[in-house]
Amino acid sequence: MSPTTLPAGQDHGHVTFLGAGPGDPGLLTLRAVEALANADVLVAEHEVLDVVRAHARSGVAVLDTDADSAAASSADTFPGTGTPQLAVVDGASTTAGAPAVRDAAHLVMQAARGGKRVVRAVSGDPGLDTYAAEEMLACAAEGVPFEVVPGVAAAVGVPAYAGVPLRDAQGADVRFVDARTASDRCWTEVGASDGTVVVSTTLDSVAAAAGELVAGGRKPDTPLTVTVAGTTTRQRTWTATLGTIAQTLKQAKVLPSPEGGRPVIAVVGERSAAAQRDQLSWFESKPLFGWKVLVPRTKEQAASLSDQLRSYGAVPHEVPTIAVEPPRTPQQMERAVKGLVTGRYEWIAFTSVNAVKAVREKFEEYGLDARAFAGIKVAAVGEQTARALVAFGVKPDLVPSGEQSAAGLLEDWPPYDPVFDPIDRVFLPRADIATETLVAGLIELGWEVDDVTAYRTVRASPPPAETREAIKGGGFDAVLFTSSSTVRNLVGIAGKPHNVTVIACIGPATAKTAEEHGLRVDVMAPEPAVHKLAEALADFGSRRRAAAVEAGDPVTRPSERRPGARRRRSTST
Repeated sequence: MSPTTLPAGQDHGHVTFLGAGPGDPGLLTLRAVEALANADVLVAEHEVLDVVRAHARSGVAVLDTDADSAAASSADTFPGTGTPQLAVVDGASTTAGAPAVRDAAHLVMQAARGGKRVVRAVSGDPGLDTYAAEEMLACAAEGVPFEVVPGVAAAVGVPAYAGVPLRDAQGADVRFVDARTASDRCWTEVGASDGTVVVSTTLDSVAAAAGELVAGGRKPDTPLTVTVAGTTTRQRTWTATLGTIAQTLKQAKVLPSPEGGRPVIAVVGERSAAAQRDQLSWFESKPLFGWKVLVPRTKEQAASLSDQLRSYGAVPHEVPTIAVEPPRTPQQMERAVKGLVTGRYEWIAFTSVNAVKAVREKFEEYGLDARAFAGIKVAAVGEQTARALVAFGVKPDLVPSGEQSAAGLLEDWPPYDPVFDPIDRVFLPRADIATETLVAGLIELGWEVDDVTAYRTVRASPPPAETREAIKGGGFDAVLFTSSSTVRNLVGIAGKPHNVTVIACIGPATAKTAEEHGLRVDVMAPEPAVHKLAEALADFGSRRRAAAVEAGDPVTRPSERRPGARRRRSTST
């Protein structure tokens, strides 16, 4: 049996030392995800907490080892251990007594003795972590079984994301140096070599590390790259030489800075491909790299759209503009669901994820499951709705082959044929504000339609004050409007987006509504589909980036054009 799947019990405590990688959540290994899903207790460094917590099961006890973020909250204990129970308060994990990092090993051991499956998550790889080896030795001394799940080390992962390969066809020697602990002898050895040197240091110590290498024998004109916040959408890389890096950082206005202690990875060497970074910088050159994009939808509705935006380098921020409520008169929905069971319908057509959810909830209320769809043909308006049906246990018979909309569904919908269709009726559960396009089209094809209000849409509650200020103050680089109602509702609950924000609309009707609200429409989808809207925004970002490069201007985000943004950027890079 795999150690991460041992049953929790007094005799089966276990610790997994897990590398969470340098920052990109996508760099977690499959083994790491498995261990997190089975953990009873998660002990994580603050910088990786959000990365690993997303994969932990509901109810897991979580500890943030950052002493500054800890606060006393609970005197409960792990059963049978007498050790403070970990708790989560406003997303920050705490324990009575606010333990510091040095207490993490003690808490890990106590939880394991109590029969808990413990995951100890560290940044990068456990083999390179300062404290992980000591904690492993403590487990060995106490007879607590443990395993190690390697992670992507920052010294390797960050250069890859910066477009700086560490070796070339000639197979240059590669040395790794931690500037915080490097001795004079270490600097002399790497300075005298001609291989690539990867230096882990801090932003305000880069120039000092460069000086050590020059003193050790490296030429001042040796190329280097310096990357901060590597593998995240806050990543930024500078290219210079050992002799010019101090001036380069000064000109970039990142030093002196209150955040000069931020960790960075510097790559030094003639063969480090620093001179080719313009061609190899695949990550920072994504069309929407670092753009904060407002998506006026719920997380469930926006899942595929947000994933697509992330693939372009953007940081999506979902803000629901509508809330879903049951219909005012549920009797019509109840009769229709009963009709499904009694064979009243040949087809059921789902035009949204919310419609699937409404029918599923009604099924559960009656003790029904997906088997009630036996013998009924099922249609879904698009891939996202189809995925919701599959999660319910229903495979759709019809999904539009072209445009994912009511019009696209009608393009593929077969006309009623009395010879092959024993029943001529379609059940259409939908929102109270849905258009009549699908109903009219089905009737024209010869079908009878039971057009049933499955749910009502109402304006959502306003988002948090911080989000409202970002919307009105230009904190977002772009906003995607997928319908006229999203325009009206967002302006109603949060205010009008700032004029530096790029406005992208799914079609002419939505664009017209945006303009009526005083917004300048910058991007419009070539087809009324959300994935086409995201593609159009990415194309806009690509053209904007190319124009800046051609003009010799720095590549900036739209939000950096607002008053005061440049000044604030210099203290947060």
